[in-house]
Amino acid sequence: MKRWLVTGGVGFIGSHLCRALLERGDAVRILDDFSDAPYPTALKRANQAALSRDFTTVEVVEGCVTNKELATRLTLESDAVIHLAGLAGVRPSFAAPAHYAAVNVEGTANLLDAAQRAGHDLFVFASSSSVYGNATPLPAIEDSPAIVPESPYAASKRSAELIASAMLRRTPRMRCAALRFFTVYGPRQRPEMAITTFLRAVLAGTPITVFGDGSMRRDFTHVEDIVRGILATTERAPEGFRAYNLGSGAPITLTDLVTAMGKAAQAIPAVVHGAVPLGDVDATFADITRAREELGWTPRVRLDAGLATVVAWLRAEG
Repeated sequence: MKRWLVTGGVGFIGSHLCRALLERGDAVRILDDFSDAPYPTALKRANQAALSRDFTTVEVVEGCVTNKELATRLTLESDAVIHLAGLAGVRPSFAAPAHYAAVNVEGTANLLDAAQRAGHDLFVFASSSSVYGNATPLPAIEDSPAIVPESPYAASKRSAELIASAMLRRTPRMRCAALRFFTVYGPRQRPEMAITTFLRAVLAGTPITVFGDGSMRRDFTHVEDIVRGILATTERAPEGFRAYNLGSGAPITLTDLVTAMGKAAQAIPAVVHGAVPLGDVDATFADITRAREELGWTPRVRLDAGLATVVAWLRAEG
């Protein structure tokens, strides 16, 4: 049994991961600041309540990853860190670029520094497919330059990777993995994300707003596969810094996504089109060769089955 410190553990991905760790008998301490955006505080409180109800051993500490003293204390009391906390969202990052940099870059540096000083041999953290931008040839591979971010959010995630890579020179035998998530969806997803927003509209019989002409492509990855990928990383990541794509490897256009959602909801979606927001990329498409070969991980959840889990969740919510 390991003692895990999971930052962002009552968020979307974090709550699913913590449940998986607790179900197998590991000890979990969560650090989360319960901020309201982009993942609403009310959903975080609900996730916390569900975890505490089902697992009496889980501990939740309210605080921010930029608090160095707190990060140091909690890291010393754990065996390994899975760092999922951070500010997400391309569009909101243009309104608060300094805040994104502080939380995503400084927060990662704080935790990794604390883990190094505590003698941890494992540090896993959430990066993003956004680091690739529009300049990277697709399908994107981890060794692509990724030097033209399209948003402050993307820049903060790439910066976190770079500072982690540099910091590993101090502890080269530490296992440090940056997981580049590709458009994660599933029950309890952030409410403003496309699949949740679109399916709510389809079930309510209201129009979906599709940005652009519907040809934008996204590599959608179910949260169950992401959790499996994180767990595989904790077990099999090599020494040193290593980035991994966790995606479906099968991008779909927004037009085809709308069609698939209509089938999942057994309804005919009404569609209107809007301008492409600042910072959105034309396509995401993961090359998952490295994760398959080094972590033994491949995605299992097909899009139709994944959409069905979201429909069931939304209907249960009422």
